[in-house]
Amino acid sequence: MLKFPGAGLVLVVATCVAAGAQTKPAARPSAARTGAVQSTDTGVKLAENGHCMDAMPLLKRAFARVTDKEQRKNIGINLVRCSNELNAADSALEAMRALTKDFSSDPDVLFLAVHVYSDLSIRASQELMTKAPTSYQVHLLNAEALETQGKWDEAKLEYKAILEANPNLPGIHYRLGRLYLSAPKTATTMDDARAEFEQELKINPDNAGAEYVLGELARQAEQWPDAIAHFEKAVKLDPQFVDADLGLGRSLLAADRAADAIPPLERAVKLQPDNPATHFHLATAYRRAGRKEDADREFIAHRQATDRARQSADELKRALSGQSDKASQ
Repeated sequence: MLKFPGAGLVLVVATCVAAGAQTKPAARPSAARTGAVQSTDTGVKLAENGHCMDAMPLLKRAFARVTDKEQRKNIGINLVRCSNELNAADSALEAMRALTKDFSSDPDVLFLAVHVYSDLSIRASQELMTKAPTSYQVHLLNAEALETQGKWDEAKLEYKAILEANPNLPGIHYRLGRLYLSAPKTATTMDDARAEFEQELKINPDNAGAEYVLGELARQAEQWPDAIAHFEKAVKLDPQFVDADLGLGRSLLAADRAADAIPPLERAVKLQPDNPATHFHLATAYRRAGRKEDADREFIAHRQATDRARQSADELKRALSGQSDKASQ
């Protein structure tokens, strides 16, 4: 039997070392780390109990340091709420931007964002009314609010008051034209709206929206040359204006200019590939221009886009129905 000198001694030493390792006390967290955790917890508790003035400095430090996602989210939400309560708009916006960046699909964060931006908007409007009560911007705010309430005549008076004091102010005639089209229709609705959009273009020739609406009014009246001219100007002013490209293509199709309709409709498809209407009208243009294979491809794309849109609508309907069921339970 082969023997190794000192083997017994080695075994004894190894056993003693192992025993010593087992009895060695566990490392304790550093005092700095323990203090940071306690500071974070204290800040959150203070905020949740309504002591925002004391919580704010603790929450700011913790929000800049903490990396755990759920903890960071909780700290950020409390920081935003306290900032809002203390009218610290810059702090609220900074924290809200960070939260929406890190938690872009989180319902809690999105819900908070709705209220934060709404509160900031209300406060800004109140400050505007207090500091500049006679400014045209106050009339503009009133007009917008009245429009949302369906008080068309009162909103119209606010817009006209602005124009009396500032006859060459860009955008107001455009808003008036849009109001005429949104309000209940009368015998003069189209003429009144058209006059406002034309007046807007005299003040601001670069208003692509006004050109587009004039084009749409002309298209609905089957005045193809006028429609084409306005849509072309709108597209030139705003190359990303999909509806203007679509209106231009449709008007050219109606004027039996299928080949000319293809470029704007191709741009529309490129800009909005999930819009069924862009594929349908492009397919129609291809077919009338004798490009059967291209037409077939676009008709297939139209059906696919329509199916996707229907599926998305059904999913949204089911989701909303599920939320409604839960709320009623």
